[in-house]
Amino acid sequence: MTRTTMIPFLTRREFPTPSLAVFFSLQALDALTTLIGLRLGAGEASLFVGRLIRLGPVAGLLLAKCFAVLLVMAAIRYKRQRVIVFLNYWFAAVVTWNLVTIVRSAAQW
Repeated sequence: MTRTTMIPFLTRREFPTPSLAVFFSLQALDALTTLIGLRLGAGEASLFVGRLIRLGPVAGLLLAKCFAVLLVMAAIRYKRQRVIVFLNYWFAAVVTWNLVTIVRSAAQW
């Protein structure tokens, strides 16, 4: 007779459902907060985006957003839904960072 025991830390948890609406909303918020931060004199923390911004703030951000959309398209194509969830969390953190930077820059202004 085999007895199956469940160990709590080995059980699978529900993973959040990936949301493309959240992804695109976060992309818009990231672009908007980045442009506001740059206008207030904040610098770009990302080396990749910082180099793209040399082409111009809007052009650089559009290229960065195209890259993010390509990542999501690849995640959908290869059925890697967790990548979309990870990117949503990542960009939520980036938008939060941008907002903190905006508040700090505005306070020094």
